[in-house]
Amino acid sequence: MSSDSTLALALLVGFAFAAAGVVKGVIGFGLPTVAMGLLSLAMAPAEAAMLLVVPSLVTNLWQLLAGPRLAAISRRLATMMLGVVVGTLLGIGVLTGSSSVLAAGALGAVLAVYGAFGLSARRFTVRPSAEPRLAPVIGLLTGLVTGATGIFAIPAVPYLNSLDLSKDELIQALGLAFTVSTLALAAGLALSGSFRWSAATASLLAVVPAVAGMAAGQFLRSRLRPEAFRRGFFIGLVMLGLYMVARTLLHGPGSGAG
Repeated sequence: MSSDSTLALALLVGFAFAAAGVVKGVIGFGLPTVAMGLLSLAMAPAEAAMLLVVPSLVTNLWQLLAGPRLAAISRRLATMMLGVVVGTLLGIGVLTGSSSVLAAGALGAVLAVYGAFGLSARRFTVRPSAEPRLAPVIGLLTGLVTGATGIFAIPAVPYLNSLDLSKDELIQALGLAFTVSTLALAAGLALSGSFRWSAATASLLAVVPAVAGMAAGQFLRSRLRPEAFRRGFFIGLVMLGLYMVARTLLHGPGSGAG
């Protein structure tokens, strides 16, 4: 790779994580979604997932530990988190398989569906009596999507939004789900032989723009209209997802990613 290409890639990584951090700072989630979507325009999703691990872990631990009820939320969501781990390890073969274009297409489809769901503003309510049966299923499905695409949000975010949680509890619950998903993704990449230490170093460096972006987003949160920002975020996800699906259809599932 030429020095110009290396610089361009470094700038893309810095921009992707800074933008993802801003989104997470404003609305409380979205870092892996934005980072995976932007990075996968220039690299295979498995490589993007390797870069994602450390920034996602740092920012989500920050979000998790800042909340008021860690022990209670952890107990309530324990079976869901177990499902996330199992599902991620079962689904990791899609992300790390030989066809990176197929993985990119799956990622694009998830981004588009997630964006469309967010724009619909539909809200569901889960009765407390249904949680013991539903939580491990939601966790398993979230893990399968995580293993296949590197995205932690579907269906975890809609499910957690459907629970009777206060704003602070919801932010902390999202932090828990994303932290466990990040650790499960890292374990899946390592067990499949796809995690490289060189990528771990680059992932560590990506913490700087991610944290800076998150701090900027938190500063902007009180100065922006969160709903307008959220709407723009979901519209962007739909457009990016549809582009990635179209690119997959044009290249075909048998080709490699550029």
